[in-house]
Parts: sequence; C-alpha cells; structure tokens
Amino acid sequence: MRGYVSKGLWRVLLALSTGLMLSVAVAAPDGEALYDQNCASCHGYDGQGGVGIPLALPAFLKSVPDEYLFKTIRYGREGRVMPPFKYLSDAQIEAIVKYVRGFATVPAAAVTLSSVRGDEKNGARLYTKYCASCHGANGEGGKGTGVTFSRPRDLPVIAPALNNKGFLAAASDSMIKMTLMNGREGTPMQSFLKLGLSETDINDIVTHVRHFERSEISSISINNDKEQAVLVQDSPYDLETTVNNVKAAAVAANYRIILTQPFDKGLAKEGKESQKEVVIYFCNFGLLNSVLALDPRVGIFLPCRVTVVEREGKVKVMSINPRHMSALYNNTELDKACDEMTAIYKNILEEATL
Repeated sequence: MRGYVSKGLWRVLLALSTGLMLSVAVAAPDGEALYDQNCASCHGYDGQGGVGIPLALPAFLKSVPDEYLFKTIRYGREGRVMPPFKYLSDAQIEAIVKYVRGFATVPAAAVTLSSVRGDEKNGARLYTKYCASCHGANGEGGKGTGVTFSRPRDLPVIAPALNNKGFLAAASDSMIKMTLMNGREGTPMQSFLKLGLSETDINDIVTHVRHFERSEISSISINNDKEQAVLVQDSPYDLETTVNNVKAAAVAANYRIILTQPFDKGLAKEGKESQKEVVIYFCNFGLLNSVLALDPRVGIFLPCRVTVVEREGKVKVMSINPRHMSALYNNTELDKACDEMTAIYKNILEEATL
C-alpha cells in the first residue's frame, strides 16, 4: 500500500512539475510586447527613433554590448528623457535587449570591463578641443531631445550627456574607448583615430570622461510629490468678469488669446453646453516652440489654458501645474521651462482674481 501511494504521489508530483515547466515556458517574457509597451513610443516600433535615439542603427548596435543596453534600461538617464525602468524584472529587460538586437544583423560589441588609465589633464584638453562642441563643456550633452524641433531630420541622435550617472554606470571604459576609436557611422560621431589622435590620446579622453563620476553635477529631475497637479484660485467676481480678467491678465503676460469656449464643447450636444464652465486658450508662440523643442510630448498640455467654473454662485479659476506635469518627462531642461510656466500661470490666476 505504501509503495502504491508513493507511485501515485510521484505521478502527481511529475504532472505538477511538468505543468509548472509548461507554465514557465508559456510565461517567458515577450520581448516584442515589452518593447512595444515600454519603448516604442519614444524609439519607434521599428527602432528608427523619434524622441529617443534610433536603436536600429547598425553602427549603434555593433558598438554597444548587451550589458550596456541592459543597464541603460535599468538605470535610465537621470534628468534626460530616458527613464529608469525599475519595475521590469531582469528577465523582462533581457527579453527587450534580445528583441532590440533583432533590429539589425550585426554582432554585439565585444568589449571588456577593464578600466582604461590615462592622463586626465591631457584628456581634459583634448576633450575641450574635440568633444565639447557636441557633448558640452562639462559633458552635459546636446541641447534638447525633440526630434521635430531641436535637431535636423538628417541628424539621428542628440549628443548624449557623458556626465550622466546612468550613462557612466552603463558604459564601460572599453566601450567609450571603442566608440572614440571607431566613431559611429550614421551619426556625427567620428573616428578619433582618423582625426589623427593616438590610442594614448584616446585613453586620456576616456579617463577625463570617467572623472565626471566624481563631479558635483546633478541632473535630477524635479520631484512632483509636493507639487499640486492643479492650480486653483477663488474669484470674488462673477463668471463673465472673471473670464475677461483672465484674458486681460494673459495678454498682459505677453500671451495671445486663441479661443474661449465652453469646457464641454464637442462633448455635449451643440447648444446644450454648460455656460458655467469656460476654457480660455492662450499662447506665447516663442515659448511654445522652445518648450516643444525640449520634448514634443509636452504638447499634451499646450497651448496654455485656464478654466473658469461657477458652482453655487462661487467662481473658481484653475489650470494645470506645468511643474507637476514636467516630472513625468525626466527632463531637467524641461523642468526649468515648466518652472517658468508655473510662475506665469500663478501670476495670471492672481491677476484675474485680485
């Protein structure tokens, strides 16, 4: 009896383990689905780029190892557009890396993790001469990230921020050295060997780039936890007067009034819209272009708008808080622009209700 039970139990365990193995196989991360969900909106479904760099560029794929792609996804780029994907498991990131590798039939770069030693002083001199015009004097990278406004369409990448902690954590000395030696075909990055530098010179530049890890430069994007999502102000005036005050305050702040309409226009039947909720759209086209150049996705809360609402005889004016929204984009440059926009919005709301 004991032997029969043992055989039965063995069969049950075998069936369970087989089922478990099958379920694990079924649950294996789908690199394409994960890429589509987490990466495609910036890098394009075909990896040809957009807000993010073109991952399908053969010169890029053959100059970076899998470890670089993995760490870039895991750590992101602090204060730049690329966020850290902390919620993805290692297996999920590995699946994405494998899928990205499929964009081009080129082998991954064979680089080591060994350190490069050089003359940092000479490296700083060479960096200033050869690198700073694209990567910034302090390695802060090229300006802007938007594909539409901030870079020509024939320029596939913005020079990356070399002082970024995410980049320095992902890139080994050997990878940086190899990029300097070979350049990156299809981008402005040239081979420094062809420019006449020696391998020793290149080692010196790598040493200088690595020193950015010891710098005090911070590129942390703002924390929006303490920032209210919506700016609200009570108005002592009736709705019509408040609407006119908002228009006057926006014009005084150098904005042009674009449109005034019921909040539910297009949502309610024509002629049945609420007259107690009014939206005023206004724009400063110079500011609009400069902000869109930093990140075109910011267009979801542009042009500027203020909503005036009357409830039980009380009038409120409100607008989104750009500073709160900016934290969604992981872009230090955009944070500064949105700080200015928040200050302007607050002034308009205060002027309209003074």
